[in-house]
Amino acid sequence: MIYRYKIGNPIETGAVPAENASMFEDRDVIEKVSKKASESVLEKVSERVGEADSVIGIDPESGKVSYEMTPGDRVFGLGQAVRGINKRGWIYESFCSDEPHHEETKHSLYGAHNFIIVQRNESTHGSNAGSGRVHFGLFIDNPGKVTFDIGYSAVNELKITQKYPDSYIYYISGDSLKDIVHQFRTLIGRSYIPPKWAFGYGQSRWGYRSADDIREVVRRHREADIPLDMVYLDIDYMDDFRDFTINNESFPEFADFVQEMKDENIHLIPIIDAGVKVDEGYSVYEEGIRDEHFTSDKDGNPFVAAVWPGRSVFPDFMNSDARRWFGDKYSVLLDAGIDGFWNDMNEPALFYSPGRLEETIRKISEMSGKNIGIYDYFKFTDMVAGLQNSPEDYEGMYHRTDSGEVICHDRVHNIYGMKMTEAAADAFKRRGRENDILIFSRASYIGAHRYSGIWQGDNKSWWSHLRLNIAMTADLGMCGFLFTGADIGGFGNDVTEELLLRWLAFGIFTPLMRNHSALGTREQEAYRFENVEAFRHIIGLRYKLMPYIYKSYVDAAENNEMLFRPLCFDYEEDERTYDIEDQLMFGDSMMIAPVTEQNAAGRMVYLPEAMTLVRYGRDEAGEFLETREELAAGDHYIKVPVDEV
Repeated sequence: MIYRYKIGNPIETGAVPAENASMFEDRDVIEKVSKKASESVLEKVSERVGEADSVIGIDPESGKVSYEMTPGDRVFGLGQAVRGINKRGWIYESFCSDEPHHEETKHSLYGAHNFIIVQRNESTHGSNAGSGRVHFGLFIDNPGKVTFDIGYSAVNELKITQKYPDSYIYYISGDSLKDIVHQFRTLIGRSYIPPKWAFGYGQSRWGYRSADDIREVVRRHREADIPLDMVYLDIDYMDDFRDFTINNESFPEFADFVQEMKDENIHLIPIIDAGVKVDEGYSVYEEGIRDEHFTSDKDGNPFVAAVWPGRSVFPDFMNSDARRWFGDKYSVLLDAGIDGFWNDMNEPALFYSPGRLEETIRKISEMSGKNIGIYDYFKFTDMVAGLQNSPEDYEGMYHRTDSGEVICHDRVHNIYGMKMTEAAADAFKRRGRENDILIFSRASYIGAHRYSGIWQGDNKSWWSHLRLNIAMTADLGMCGFLFTGADIGGFGNDVTEELLLRWLAFGIFTPLMRNHSALGTREQEAYRFENVEAFRHIIGLRYKLMPYIYKSYVDAAENNEMLFRPLCFDYEEDERTYDIEDQLMFGDSMMIAPVTEQNAAGRMVYLPEAMTLVRYGRDEAGEFLETREELAAGDHYIKVPVDEV
């Protein structure tokens, strides 16, 4: 059962398609305080009588949602977020952020996925001990900042607060964790299904500066007999970082080069950024200015801030005319034969605004020649760091909706990236190509899963980020994002051969399988390492498993299910499974248990039931070897050589 509560005057985000309105029942918010989850309340919950009004409290003025947890409660969800699968014990902010440091101290990453599931363990208290579990889900449909305090300020209190209390709050009751997810996924619509070739292996790097660089990458993969289906083009392919342009010196005769790569069975996937360079004579900029397709400042002038090309303006994706205009610009690359894109910097990322930059320079210049102590030094560094993605800049950007209403960007910040990707997807549909183009995005909001996939942003070459990749992949599936993956090996820092092999052993299962790294880091193409045979074997295994991977993906999308699941979603009655976050169910008949520790010869694996251990290794001649071993339920130490899966 799904109840919807209306707070204030919600902005229609498109997260829930209008045609799904029959799935929920609108309810009035009549209470301002939370009731304790007493035993009588639990009885009500189990009977599905007055459930939402009894379990959660909603303040009709502030939109604050509160719930009193018990010590055994777990909280799942939030999609792209730091820490583990159980979200209890931290504060999470849904505010799409250009945040390359995915550390436990952070509160926001690139996506805003305001969906959680509360699993209440009745066995931890009261006379209902051992009687089972009660589940409910919450979706806060609000495109402004939403904060989830999940037992941080008070260990047994769940508090959800909204900066702008205009929202729809959906309460979902169900019989199991999977049931809650299924209802929610059905509510928000079917997940994006990319073309089948998009499930191949892709190689990317910020720093492929020319067509010859790409040719070398393809040639060396082929010489090493390592499968490769895609090469990604980062910002280097553009003419001075201008969207929808080609650097003709580095990539001459671009359409011919695209066809050359297709003849090699390689799809080129260029990046598209949200910021449009301020540049007289640049047609995209001039058209957007002429037709008022860009966001404005408080005085009605185009809002200007800097990203890769320097001073830039930003398409007003809240306006359908601007979306259509920008979406049609992808035709420049489609006409050249391109059939895949990744949208970036669309939180939107802002390096600085000119006014705040000048003010910061002025204040810093006043320090010149002075004996700067520790606190003035901190002030200096804080001023510089504060230029990027400043809240004041987001509050100084404005949109004009189709109705003519002017609205502050801060109120709709979290759907900006989603609307950019929607603009592209709609343009592909107008060309009749909605089913054969790959597209994924960095920033996202629930609802974007219908248009595209997402990658998990600028991670690092850290073992902890391999573990984060595992947790985040499961969390994103709860929110509808099935076509996802992290930068295998890590985007920042220097990867080791061992870490890259172990990461690939998980990455061969993620729908988006891309090795991507940053300029200035160790080059991490698979052919560069000593144990090339191991890379060939593990990447090749992706293709041997492709029938299962692709079918599992399509089934999950079409049936509104999760592709990757924490063990407790399949084995709810097994208390042990709730504490295991590095083993995932994958599809309907596989459990994967990656090795995530440096120098580990193997790992402990818990089996909730008897299972078959399938090893994918190599024989003495180096040929592919599959072995099987039946294992009883319980704990097992499994040896896993670095070249095996």
